[in-house]
Amino acid sequence: MHEPPSGAVYAIYYPMLAALGVPVNIVAMVILWRGRCGLSRCITLYLLAMAMADLMVLVTAVILQRIVAIYFPDSYLSLTWVCRVKNSLLYFCTDASVWLTVAFTFDRFVAICCRNFKVKYCTKKTAAPVVATVVALSGLKNFGWYFIYEPLYIVDNLPWYCRIIPIFYTSPWWRAYSYLDRITTPLLPFAVILFLNFLTVKRIVAASRVRKSLREHSPPGKGPDPEMENRRKSIILLFSISGNFILLWLTYMVHYLYFRITRTYTYSGYNDPVFVLEEAGNMLLLLSCCTNTFIYTVTQSKFRDQLKMMLMCPARLLAKCV
Repeated sequence: MHEPPSGAVYAIYYPMLAALGVPVNIVAMVILWRGRCGLSRCITLYLLAMAMADLMVLVTAVILQRIVAIYFPDSYLSLTWVCRVKNSLLYFCTDASVWLTVAFTFDRFVAICCRNFKVKYCTKKTAAPVVATVVALSGLKNFGWYFIYEPLYIVDNLPWYCRIIPIFYTSPWWRAYSYLDRITTPLLPFAVILFLNFLTVKRIVAASRVRKSLREHSPPGKGPDPEMENRRKSIILLFSISGNFILLWLTYMVHYLYFRITRTYTYSGYNDPVFVLEEAGNMLLLLSCCTNTFIYTVTQSKFRDQLKMMLMCPARLLAKCV
């Protein structure tokens, strides 16, 4: 995700994205931390970790990289060592956000499709090391990005801006590192989420048929099936989060595949369709870091109640003061 060119669209979109995304992720973290949403501790931990990762992506990719590049192009945040740290953190936070989504999808797949394994796996004791492992591996994998950049120019012995070192394009090791990065994010997560959702849907359809048949032969007068109701809520949350990820990363995926297949390394200008496709993919990718809170609000009634309480709290305090 390179720094965008100056333009009205970028100058408006990224500040609005930061102004919206940072507060909603902080609110989601506070609500989830309180643990009053009616979700299990396992699910809550995954959602909390995802909100934290999304918040860090917004800080690094949108605020420190995009907004600073547009509004403060010659600030000290453009020093080479700062640029290296920003880019490394950007890749690290993006990887963590993506793979935490995969971990959550796998956890829900186990809960829905693997009843015997569910008791051991879908617990807070398992979720905590899984989250820690994802974060640690993401940091270890992206540590190499710090060494890929060199100063663009030096003024008064200060190195400014970043450019990729020439050996990155010729060294087989660096090329392998680049391919590994793109395979692990987002190609492999994209495929894994699609595959797990396919298996989940297949399992749901089969289980629904069996339970419907059993209830048809059971004595009349029974109310709604509580197990199917709990499963329905879990499915809605799972498909909303994973579907949101797939839709908002799809444009980025299309551009990357086109970029690799056609070997389009340069653009004729900012109006080049390929460049527009790339920037649209980046913008939608970053938008995905703001949408999970809205998904929780739409799909989880208790989350909505907690959100209303938080929004009403300042008004209540003001009323007491008056």
